[in-house]
Amino acid sequence: MRVFVTGASGWIGSAVVDELLTTGHEVSGLARSAASAGKLEAKGVRVRRGDLDDLDGIRAGAEEAEAVIHLANKHDFANPAVSNAAERAAVQTIGDALAGSGRPFLLASGIAGVTQGRPVTEADPSPAHGPDSPRGGSENLALEFAARGVHPVSLRFSPTVHGTHDHGFIAILAGIARQKGVSGYPGDGTNRWAAVHVTDAARMVGLGLAKAPAGARLHAVAEEGVPTREIAEAIGRAFDLPVASIPADDVQQHFGWIGTFFALDLAATSAGTRELLGWTPTGPTLVEDLAGGAYSTVR
Repeated sequence: MRVFVTGASGWIGSAVVDELLTTGHEVSGLARSAASAGKLEAKGVRVRRGDLDDLDGIRAGAEEAEAVIHLANKHDFANPAVSNAAERAAVQTIGDALAGSGRPFLLASGIAGVTQGRPVTEADPSPAHGPDSPRGGSENLALEFAARGVHPVSLRFSPTVHGTHDHGFIAILAGIARQKGVSGYPGDGTNRWAAVHVTDAARMVGLGLAKAPAGARLHAVAEEGVPTREIAEAIGRAFDLPVASIPADDVQQHFGWIGTFFALDLAATSAGTRELLGWTPTGPTLVEDLAGGAYSTVR
């Protein structure tokens, strides 16, 4: 199958591209820079230069493909409205391009804010609707394209998709710990983060492309919830740092923008995804990755 991937050179995107190539797909990928383009071309990926603001390029990539996997996001946490608007525009563009074709449209989403007080399940709809909501309401927007002859599938990733060379949330938390000289956790550290190894997440995406029905919500979740205290303790052991509770009133000052996320309970299950796809995570756990040196180069 000819698959167009946005975010193809990113952390999750790179692993997804490798999985797609291994399973025999022909891949084209969106790349912002010459360096990213070079890495993709070295893998045998056809490169389309552009970014999330290049809606004409995104439309062309979608029209030429037999399936689209949308993984790119600006992740501008200082200006979330900018990220949300770009995400919604890209999803609208891809959906319009695929309308009436029956072709698969898989898009990245998350579990934050879906429910409170219990782990998120695949049956839980996202409460985010409209352009001013988180991610611009992109998950619901994409799923609505089922009524227009598209085959949409939501890919909900754990807050930490971990592994060697990860530059996401765990790398940021490790960097803060090294800078502050202490590995902190919010409050009593009982709030949890779901976690999945990047190779398991990529394999789930490949299976989702092959097997998921239109309208499915898939959860890339291997560990339902790792307490933030355990995450901090694992970072402390990895970098030989003391571990301490950060009082709720000091979380924002200590952690900066990521404190908002680190203080949330972001647990989720994946029982439905495992049964639907026959997916079984086999990669190391988050604590095992930290203990094994996956984040040893963090500065």
